[in-house]
Amino acid sequence: MGWFGKKDKLQIIAFQGYGTDSHFYARGRALEDEEIDLSKKDFFTLIWNTYKRFETDEIRNTPIQLRLPDGRTVEGITDAHGYYLVDISLDSLGKLTNSEDWLSYEISYADTTLKREILHQNRFPAELLIPSITADYGVISDIDDTILHTGVVSSLKWRVLINTVFKTPGNRLPLKGAAELYNLLHRGPSGKKANPIFYVSHSPWNLYRYLEFFLQKNNFPKGPILLRNFPKFRRRKKEEEKPQKQKEILNILNTYPDLKFILIGDSGEHDADIYKEIAEWNPDRILAIYLRSVAHRGKMDRVKGLFENYKTTPVLLVERSEDAVADAKQRGFI
Repeated sequence: MGWFGKKDKLQIIAFQGYGTDSHFYARGRALEDEEIDLSKKDFFTLIWNTYKRFETDEIRNTPIQLRLPDGRTVEGITDAHGYYLVDISLDSLGKLTNSEDWLSYEISYADTTLKREILHQNRFPAELLIPSITADYGVISDIDDTILHTGVVSSLKWRVLINTVFKTPGNRLPLKGAAELYNLLHRGPSGKKANPIFYVSHSPWNLYRYLEFFLQKNNFPKGPILLRNFPKFRRRKKEEEKPQKQKEILNILNTYPDLKFILIGDSGEHDADIYKEIAEWNPDRILAIYLRSVAHRGKMDRVKGLFENYKTTPVLLVERSEDAVADAKQRGFI
C-alpha cells in the first residue's frame, strides 16, 4: 500500500529458475511494486529501501500464466505469501535456449479482473537455465562470505545489518579474485563452455534483487540465485530436518543426475558440514570442495578437524582466490 492510501502498481518478480529439456522448474513472487532504486546511496533512501524489501505487500492466491517463446502456456497460482512454484514436465525446452543455455519467457497475471493498475503492462520477463548436455560440470556456490563480505561470522551479526542497510549492492565489494575464478570455471578447460553456476544462500527471498544486482555489477557469471523463505514465527525446526540450502543443493543434483559438481563455500557457518554430507551421499558426483577461510580461529580449527582424515572428495581451504585457481588448473577444471 502506497502513501496516503494510494495503491501501488503490481509486479511479478520471476526468480531465475533451472530445468532440463523436459523439466520446467520456476519460482517467483507477485507483489506490489515498491519501486526500489538499488543505485541510490543517500542515507534516507538506503534506510527506506531496506524497509521496503522486508515490508512487502504480496498478491496472494492469484492465478498467473507463463508463456513460452513457442506459444505454449502454463498456468500457476500464488500462495498465501505471494510465492509461486511451477514444477512440471514439458518437452523440447532445450531448443528454446540461447547460446548461454537460457530460456526467456514471459509471465503475467491471469486474472484480468484485477482492478489495480499493473506496472506498464501485464507482461514480466523471466528466465530459466537449461544446461547443455556438453557441460563439463556444474558449480554450486554459497554467497555470504564466499563471494560477498557479509560478516556472518560475527556473533552479533552487526556487520550483516550495516552492510545490508547502509550499502547499495553496487557499493559492496566482492572478495578479491572471486569473479575471475567463477568465470574461469564457467568457461571450463577449453574456455568455450557455459558450465552452469548456481548461487545458494541462507538469505531470504526479499534480498533477491539486491543479490542479483550485486552479481551483475561485479561481472559474475549469470546463474540461478536460490534463497529461502522466512521461517514461520515460533516454528521449531525438527531435529532431523535439513537446512534449506542443503535441500536446494540436493534438488539440483537430482535434476542433473549425469552432471558432476564443484561445491564452493566458506568456513564460517555450516557449509563445511552440508558439503561433507552431500559428498558422502554422492561420492562420484562431487569433484571438489573449496572452502574460503574466515577470520575466526575457532571456526577454522573446527573445519580443519572435520576434514582431517577425509578422503571422499578433494577439499581445499582457500585463503585467496588464486589458491582455488591454481588447484582448479591442476585438476583440469579450467
